[in-house]
Amino acid sequence: MTDLSGRSSIVTGGFSGMGFAIATALAQAGANVAVGSYIAPAGADRSDAAYYPGADEIERVRSALSAHGTRVHAAHLDVRDSEITNRFAADAEAAIGPADILVNAAGTTAEQPVCGHSDALWDKIVDTNLTGAFRVTRAVLPGMIERGWGRIVNIGSTAATVGWKDNPAYCASKAGLLGLTRCVALEGAAHGVTCVMISPTWVETELMRRNVAQVVEREGKGRTAEEAMAEIAKGNPQQRLLQPQEIAALAVFLCSDLAQGITMENIQITGGALW
Repeated sequence: MTDLSGRSSIVTGGFSGMGFAIATALAQAGANVAVGSYIAPAGADRSDAAYYPGADEIERVRSALSAHGTRVHAAHLDVRDSEITNRFAADAEAAIGPADILVNAAGTTAEQPVCGHSDALWDKIVDTNLTGAFRVTRAVLPGMIERGWGRIVNIGSTAATVGWKDNPAYCASKAGLLGLTRCVALEGAAHGVTCVMISPTWVETELMRRNVAQVVEREGKGRTAEEAMAEIAKGNPQQRLLQPQEIAALAVFLCSDLAQGITMENIQITGGALW
């Protein structure tokens, strides 16, 4: 049902968390995979909650994905830079073939109120989560339309439809990503290209751990990040945190031929939670 043999995919934010889980699941389903993540230079601003892999992780990721027997390309990718994004897309095509599948999983946030967001922090979050997805989509959508087949999956959040105190840039970017998803879906509909957003609640990733650590630091209540994560899990009707593999399983199905009719949707995975 989810045989993607012969398909080629790009996964942004693919070195960790949901991105890596999705890249792994795509490779297991037979797809060639190009993964990119931002490799921060020394002295780069790290005030947000993003996980910053080192250059040494490129080979780790390449090796892990190659173990599934498909072609793999792994490299630095800064979705905030159009030139780097276009070069990554071109290098990926040379290495694994034209992109049939795109998963926009690169994302970040920061625990700050509206007035705590500098222009630079606001721009970094929105540029990564929203405009970055636009840039990569713009790089691969024409080819998908020309070939008459394509699958684009955007990783959103319940933040797209529910506000979250002290995360205005994140919420705004995910709401914007939903709007972009719908427009891309309409543009691609007549050409065999679908576009869907997956919006999970809390997923146990390094980004979540770093984000919760920022929450704990701002609250100053003396509890640990581990205690805060346990409280979040207890607040879910299923009494747990979602796992990256759950998001990956849905993403792979949405990339299959059986999901041709699923487009322009915002599919929430919440365990019954509103947030």
